[in-house]
Amino acid sequence: MPLQWIIVFFPWAGALALAAIPDLRRAVAANVAVSAVTFAMAIALTAMPFAEHGWTRTDALNTPFVLVAAFVGLTTAVFSAATLEAEGFDHWRIRAYHAAYQVFMGAQTLALLADNLGVMWVAIEIATLATVSMVAVHRTASAFEAAWKFFILCGVGIALALFGTIVLYLAAQPLLTEETGLSWAALMGVAARCDPGTLNLAFAFLLLGYGTKAGLVPLHSWLPDAHAEGPVPISAVLSGLLLNAAMLAVLRAKSIVGANPEAIAPGPFLLALGLASVLLGSLALWRRRDARRFFGWSSIEHMGIAAFAFGLGGAAANLAGLLHLLGHSLVKSAVFFGVGRAAQAKGSQKIADIGGLVATHPALGWGLALAIAGIAGLPPFLLFVSEFRLLAAAAAAAERPWLALLLALGMVVALAALVTVLQALCFGPPTPDAADAPGGWRSVAAAAPLWLHLAVAAGLALAMPAGLAAMLAQAARIIG
Repeated sequence: MPLQWIIVFFPWAGALALAAIPDLRRAVAANVAVSAVTFAMAIALTAMPFAEHGWTRTDALNTPFVLVAAFVGLTTAVFSAATLEAEGFDHWRIRAYHAAYQVFMGAQTLALLADNLGVMWVAIEIATLATVSMVAVHRTASAFEAAWKFFILCGVGIALALFGTIVLYLAAQPLLTEETGLSWAALMGVAARCDPGTLNLAFAFLLLGYGTKAGLVPLHSWLPDAHAEGPVPISAVLSGLLLNAAMLAVLRAKSIVGANPEAIAPGPFLLALGLASVLLGSLALWRRRDARRFFGWSSIEHMGIAAFAFGLGGAAANLAGLLHLLGHSLVKSAVFFGVGRAAQAKGSQKIADIGGLVATHPALGWGLALAIAGIAGLPPFLLFVSEFRLLAAAAAAAERPWLALLLALGMVVALAALVTVLQALCFGPPTPDAADAPGGWRSVAAAAPLWLHLAVAAGLALAMPAGLAAMLAQAARIIG
């Protein structure tokens, strides 16, 4: 069995095993072990030549995201091990949580590796259902409401994406063989000869459908609630992983439609949705009082920045968009690790109840301050590099240089809101703790993921390995 298949099925086998383990200690250890093995396989995958194996493929576009997804999956499993006890779950919910987590990780990996667009749709749907169950695991009224909103809105999105996939198949069916099916590589090969009108219709539905999953305006409202009401670790994988899989699906569709010279240019649609997400997300930050909802809205803004980059198109902007997705995965996960620990320590996730972390919890306070600075686009983290490259590419665009001004305006508004919250959470008047900080190994396991993510995000910005840089440059050309 090829490694591309093993890395998908292994977490699902782990989910079955975890569902049968009632003991918390054994379950958290097994969850970390499964995630560590998955990460090791992702590293091995990057060292192998790109290849197609049935319904999966590895190429320059998906391989970096598989590696980052496995890394975030491992660090989130470690963070879960340290903080899950504070969630107050009984043993049934612990078993359900761990099983759903590994189901999600397997589906996320399959969505990234899928060569067949139908398989990609199924994988994203499985990942969505797994995360819906984790968002609802607290069984409170607000958790159920968030889970239902997540399920219904993303259900609408996935229905639109399914219709778009069917229309895309109808556009290409006369030119495909039975063996190729909905293979992305096969669709790319015949895209130039497909009916352009049918391709246009397919792209419109695919963009709306997967754009909903990616948190793009106007079907974004599920995202802040889902981030705020689920267990603390789930916010990290929702923002860092699920959004990337949906955006990758959009990019696969964009590359197919873009290969037909008579079809509509997909770029302006991505530009419009991206810019709307940046502007609405940045303004909405000023009205948020809940820390986890605040950073959920920040994810909408950042996915808008990435969509804007891909809409602008060209090698420079596409590379900036890819760097932004990777940087957002690393830094936003770090933010949610920090905010989650702070919320558990203070007994509240309201911004007004979390203050002075640098004074009361120095390691947590400084780590969260750096993470918020990173998500605001300040150096030395990867998002600074991506935003600088994107603004330069937008300013150099001969046809629409004014778009750079609108994008910069949204970024500045978001930056000001993030710095204001950074000041309140980390350097404001200290607020009293409601719970003792975790001790022993839990203290290290709760703190390490945040600092490790910051180190990787800074390391990639300052000295990205040549192999990864070459892979991302090749991926930028694939998108078109």
